[in-house]
Amino acid sequence: MRKKAAALRYGENDGAPKIVASGRGDIAVKIIERAKAFDVPLFQNEALAEALLRQEVGSEIDPQLFQAVAEVFVWLLKAEGSVELSG
Repeated sequence: MRKKAAALRYGENDGAPKIVASGRGDIAVKIIERAKAFDVPLFQNEALAEALLRQEVGSEIDPQLFQAVAEVFVWLLKAEGSVELSG
């Protein structure tokens, strides 16, 4: 199976998260290596990656993906220990 990867960015002035990189195969490997080099936690969800790969780099994510991406950001915040969430 070929690797897939997408990198997202969300800032407080952004309307929605943006896709800053995406690709398959060698490009995916480079995205993953770069994330590891900067200690960015990696989240694996093949269906979400596939949906993000169908969108253009630089675009905001489709509104249909808001819930799934929000769950990734919550996971990221927990992984970084930045927030304490109840539940």
